Amino acid sequence: MEFIDYYKILEIDKSATADAIKKAYRKLARKWHPDVNPNDAAAKVKFQQLNEANEVLSHPEKRKKYDKYGKDWERGEEYEQQRQYSNSGNQQNAGNFNEGDFSDFFSSMFGQQRGGGNRRSNAKFRGQDFNAQLQIDIKEAAKTHKKELTINGKSLRITIPAGIEDEQTIKINGYGGEGANKGPNGDLYITFSIVNTTPFKRVGNDLYVNHDLDLYTAVLGGEIMLTAFDASKLKLKVAAGTQNGTKIRLKGKGFPVYKKEDTFGDLYVTYTVTIPTQLSEKEKELFQQLAQK
Repeated sequence: MEFIDYYKILEIDKSATADAIKKAYRKLARKWHPDVNPNDAAAKVKFQQLNEANEVLSHPEKRKKYDKYGKDWERGEEYEQQRQYSNSGNQQNAGNFNEGDFSDFFSSMFGQQRGGGNRRSNAKFRGQDFNAQLQIDIKEAAKTHKKELTINGKSLRITIPAGIEDEQTIKINGYGGEGANKGPNGDLYITFSIVNTTPFKRVGNDLYVNHDLDLYTAVLGGEIMLTAFDASKLKLKVAAGTQNGTKIRLKGKGFPVYKKEDTFGDLYVTYTVTIPTQLSEKEKELFQQLAQK
């Protein structure tokens, strides 16, 4: 397998901090994103390499293994397990198995002879787990939909259930690293990052929104129209004498509940009473009359 220098891919030094890695990845990901470079095969490969490099270097344990084992970092644990096995169960070979010859160990994993001996390793080892981050809009999170991903050069189509939460992680069985000696594959863990550009604030399954209420409706009462999160129109009755900051609850008009079809949280609406700033002379006169009573 061709060695890829993750530090070079992200254009950083080996001493880079976690914040520097994150900053470098975001900068380059924007530059090489397929949406910015449509029909550019080279940009697509570069973007995949950036994701792969970030996946490893942004994870402290993976970065430690990468720094220690280089291109064989994903099988570092297998090397350590086999070395411990050799040291504890086969003293005859213990002196031949050390840090300097783990490349020979990986050759033996695939049935080739190691060093001057003829012993072969038949041990099965589980593949490395992969971790990935996926950013979606809050509108996407409100509906069940499919999304196609590219993980380490492999295409994967997943179904994202409505109600997925920010920082929630889901597991995709068998989509991690390949196992050794017919061992099982590792798993893929996807952590979601949800971007909210709407006026609605999400707290669990509930939604919160502020709504301006004119002074006359607040004083006299009446009806108003509110646009809900799903863009539907809601007609609300406003009681006479409604105070600034009054909060009302609309049951079942909130965010979808994860993996519970047709189940929703609640919507909380807080009224902000607005004071008129451009009064006519007649209106000023009426307010003055009210102030004298």
